[in-house]
Amino acid sequence: MKIAKAVIMLGVSGALFYIMNNKTGPVPPLGSFLSPYTGFWQNAEKKSMPNEQNLSLPGVKEEVKIMYDENRIPHIFAKNDYDAYFAQGYVTAKDRLWQMDFQTRFAGGRISEVVGEKAIELDRYKRRTGMMYGAEQSLKGMMENPKSRMVVEAYTAGINAYITSLSPKDYPIEFKILDYKPEDWTPLKCALLLKQMTSTLAGGSDDFYLTNILKQYGPDIVKDLFRDYPFREDPIIPVGTKWEFNALKVPTPSQSFLALMTDSIRPQEKIEGIGSNNWAVSGSKTATGMPILANDPHLDLTLPSIWYQIQIVTPTVNVYGVSLPGSPHVIIGFNKDVSWGVTNVDADVLDWYQVKFKDNKKEEYWFNNKWNKVTKRIETIGIRGGKSIIDTVLYTHQGPVTYIAPQKPFNDNIPVGTAMRWIAHDKSDELSTFYKLNRAKNYTDYREALKLYTAPAQNFVFADNENDIAITPNGKYPLKWKDQGKFVLDGSDPQNDWQGWIPAEQNPTVKNPTRGFVSSANQSSTDPTYPYYLNWEFAPYERGTRINQRLAKMNNITIDSLRNLQNDNYSVHAENVRTTMLSLLDQSQLSKKEEIESYTLVNNWNNYYNANEIAATVFELWYNELRDAIWADEFTGKGGVMRYPSRDRTVQIILNEQNARWVDNINTPKKETLTDLITESYKKAIDSLTKKYGTMGDNWQWGKVKNTYVPHLAKIPGFNSKRLFNGGSKASVNALSEHNGPSWRMVVQLGKNVKAFGVYPGGQSGNPGSWYYDNMIDTWSDGKLNELVYLLNPTDKDKRILSTLTIKK
Repeated sequence: MKIAKAVIMLGVSGALFYIMNNKTGPVPPLGSFLSPYTGFWQNAEKKSMPNEQNLSLPGVKEEVKIMYDENRIPHIFAKNDYDAYFAQGYVTAKDRLWQMDFQTRFAGGRISEVVGEKAIELDRYKRRTGMMYGAEQSLKGMMENPKSRMVVEAYTAGINAYITSLSPKDYPIEFKILDYKPEDWTPLKCALLLKQMTSTLAGGSDDFYLTNILKQYGPDIVKDLFRDYPFREDPIIPVGTKWEFNALKVPTPSQSFLALMTDSIRPQEKIEGIGSNNWAVSGSKTATGMPILANDPHLDLTLPSIWYQIQIVTPTVNVYGVSLPGSPHVIIGFNKDVSWGVTNVDADVLDWYQVKFKDNKKEEYWFNNKWNKVTKRIETIGIRGGKSIIDTVLYTHQGPVTYIAPQKPFNDNIPVGTAMRWIAHDKSDELSTFYKLNRAKNYTDYREALKLYTAPAQNFVFADNENDIAITPNGKYPLKWKDQGKFVLDGSDPQNDWQGWIPAEQNPTVKNPTRGFVSSANQSSTDPTYPYYLNWEFAPYERGTRINQRLAKMNNITIDSLRNLQNDNYSVHAENVRTTMLSLLDQSQLSKKEEIESYTLVNNWNNYYNANEIAATVFELWYNELRDAIWADEFTGKGGVMRYPSRDRTVQIILNEQNARWVDNINTPKKETLTDLITESYKKAIDSLTKKYGTMGDNWQWGKVKNTYVPHLAKIPGFNSKRLFNGGSKASVNALSEHNGPSWRMVVQLGKNVKAFGVYPGGQSGNPGSWYYDNMIDTWSDGKLNELVYLLNPTDKDKRILSTLTIKK
């Protein structure tokens, strides 16, 4: 018995020893994690900051002063540019090291090295879409530019100076939970971070969906349901703007494309994605007589925040704004002379080409009437706790062949056996654009900076102290015929390749329009008179037209005027269809208490998606059910994967085509009318709300049903924000959903003394144990802004400056 007890105790001790020193599934090694000397206890931070700190760092050339304000935002004062970017790298890593590491691992297909085999398919997807290849190409572009090279090398050196200073007890808590350690930073990681932003904003494609719809229904239906210009639009460049350039000749459509679009016998609502708002108003409409600029980019919200606030001051620059952790410069911001902001263009810069291989060896592909050699790229995917996987990716001249049968794509919008032509694979140097924008003094500097920009294409809004305002949907755009890339293309036909580029100076732009403002909300860049093809579909027009309607009526505009506009919860979409939907609803079929009361609420509703509105909840679910009722029977389970027509097209049916063939449900013997669909959808929405939230009451309020919160980047439990009670919707200017929305709100008033306000949903620190991890969330959720501390020199006295760090050699 004693021997048995001893064996059991020995086994238990061994198991405990293993658990305490090894990662078990999602559980970190408990010994080191719970250790008072190296564990998570060490990650607790005080709110207070020391008044003065001194630090000696190898790598700086001269003394650098970093002044921290009340929100722990660093204001860097350096005597030369190299030291400024060194310091930017250092302070960003100090606050956001794990975020930087995780995001670049994600972009480069290296998550399996940390979490094991469950991330293999994600890593394969990133490798097969050429993320690392694209980063390598971008790095070449950066290194060819002496200034970009200096910036990225200094920034990298600053990050590594911080990493070198760490011992295991200092590692950010996510490293301890996931049980791995930070590795040295490289310039390639800066490029990867920028590629990830391009993937987020310009890495989507509907080509495969549209090709399947074309095969199922033919070209006439596609032209009708997936129009090249919407019924309702309010383009970014105002209608009637003159194009003052001689346009290049647009390529002629290939014969294979023409055949695709004229063959009437074929073989067997896009969800609104990432958006943003920006605008600038002329001094003629403001209370001060000087321009005011506003920007709020809408992205998936995370803790730590996507953005990092910073001010950088050297003899050549004094810029404030937000940067991307892992990349130098200020991306959205201002200096004493200019301000700028961005929204996504959603240009068509990703196309798919069907590849014909010579044989099963797949060493040659057919192009331009001859067999051409395939290039092979060997990708090694490291697996934590397992053997590395070797994945061979085939490249044609058009790009990587992402998946080959019988491989199953990671995303259903990727056609098997096709090569991916993507702007992100081209050599580029976006850093040079932001280097110049950060130092811009006027409109001429702004335009020069934009010429150097490749991707992701952005609507760059601009204002300066010379009272100029402008907006440019800007990027490096391929020269295409209309609809080139709307469908999967024949990869063997050279005429289907991109045939050149739209000259940067001919990108659509408008300066000082007579209406006194410029704006964008991801809608169409121009009206159809613009001579080049950028894409066939953009975001719905409702946010853009609401912004324009309000700005057109405003005068004596102030910072508060524009802050209020950023928080506008009104829905033009509801305004367009609500009355018609109510008029077609068969009230005789409403019998339940919630059905009758909800009708009254929606009928009296003012179309605002405010947090306490029950009518907003009912309408949102009702419209979504109706949209599905119109399209699901024809566009799910037919042929290959498909997508719905746009919201614009759905609204057209509700308002003006109520007898369209798409109204009838082809899966039932009955011939449904729009009244049938509207009534059934309404009852279904009410039933769904009742089952999920109980009888009508506070739980039906839009702010509760929308359920906004900011999740942790790696979804680690306990590191998310609290639940927030706020309004907004995808069709409102305040485009706030569950955890997607305004990732940075900024308003800048130009003038002799620039005044700026801004906030993002989080804090400067990436450490969940810090008060500065989420200290700005309530301000953001309440629709308020912080006044930004813009210093002119390190001797400025400002009571909001609480701490100074001096870095010496």
